[in-house]
Amino acid sequence: MPRAKAKCTTCGKPVVQAYRPFCSKRCADVDLSRWLGGSYAIPAVEPPDEWDMAAAIREQDTDPGKLH
Repeated sequence: MPRAKAKCTTCGKPVVQAYRPFCSKRCADVDLSRWLGGSYAIPAVEPPDEWDMAAAIREQDTDPGKLH
């Protein structure tokens, strides 16, 4: 079975080997800008400033409904 042609991860056009996995320098630069700007960041829930690890562990250990 023939291989499927790779598509640019930014715009979907066919990939150009010189810019792989992109089709052009422009699409590579757009992707870099997204990385640097935080567009690809994984959202996280930050604990409160007064978060107490020991208290959180005690709470987890005393709740039989929670699995570890």
